[in-house]
Amino acid sequence: MKNLRTVALPELQQVFDEWGEPRYRAAQVHDWIWKKYAASIAEMSNLPKPVREKLEANYFIPKVAIHHTQESEDGTVKNRFVLHDNNYIEGVLIPTDTRVTACVSSQVGCSLSCKFCATGYLPRTRNLYFDEIVDEVTLLNEQSLKHYGRKLSNIVFMGMGEPLLNYKEVLKAIEKITTPEGLGMSPRRITVSTAGVAKMIRQLGDDGVRFKLALSLHAPTDVQRSEVMPINDSNNIAALVDALNYFYQKTKGEITLEYILFKDFNDGIKDAEELVKLFRKIPADLINLIEYNPIGQARFQKPDEATTDAFVRYLESKKVNVHLRRSRGKDIDAACGQLANVDSEGAVA
Repeated sequence: MKNLRTVALPELQQVFDEWGEPRYRAAQVHDWIWKKYAASIAEMSNLPKPVREKLEANYFIPKVAIHHTQESEDGTVKNRFVLHDNNYIEGVLIPTDTRVTACVSSQVGCSLSCKFCATGYLPRTRNLYFDEIVDEVTLLNEQSLKHYGRKLSNIVFMGMGEPLLNYKEVLKAIEKITTPEGLGMSPRRITVSTAGVAKMIRQLGDDGVRFKLALSLHAPTDVQRSEVMPINDSNNIAALVDALNYFYQKTKGEITLEYILFKDFNDGIKDAEELVKLFRKIPADLINLIEYNPIGQARFQKPDEATTDAFVRYLESKKVNVHLRRSRGKDIDAACGQLANVDSEGAVA
């Protein structure tokens, strides 16, 4: 049995030719899948029953469903999604006065083992397929309309998994999301965040992508970064600087550096000085400073407000465009670094 949503329209037309059915039937099926988001072949009511039976004998439609939802006191909504094979992922809706952002996952678990991230303590079970990512976004968009009366305005690939280690499926999902038959969202409203896979950052440049790129940096030196992000051993800062410059040269796309502040680890003025030096080497638009959100598996703590303010003021004094991103959804473990497939009883799936 083949996933019907992975069959392109020309291939589907060829199938209908072989069945002796008119080609327009393929377009009808395509509309049911991508415009009406049919959950089953049986729903395709304008197809003759014999055609539906042929389809059901050869294809299936795997659907993503919401398994569990939690709402934060700040309006953030976290969803636990169940996939057709009973694996789980999480996605988050983050509302503000001017936008609604969907934070989506690209893998079941993660293989990178970042020491501060709850997902990093899970094994990587598998990559998501492009249609599962599209389902995730579609469900979050429907939820946004229901909860806030607004469509999604932005999408960030900052949920579970490393998007660039699921490169083809992530790009295929973004292509579908940005088409008129999808959400019709501008690529400039989509940000893909990476822990730093230099080879694939360069590939993004070669492919001329139009979405934004964020690098999860989190430390200004290789020694520090390798301590919290093992991927740095094979993709060090110098390699990432080269890759980001190549990406910008090819795309002129917006680049953001993400930097979580950890108490007594990377939050001192000396760290800020090193960060400014690094910022000068990259055509980055912004440094996003992120509040650390504690998880049970990690030893890290959030610095006090005075330390955080001093760090921000130093960057500003050096004319660095910096934004302190306050965490949302901490009370439901929906904030940055907290997604870990925990159900309502607190058990990890």
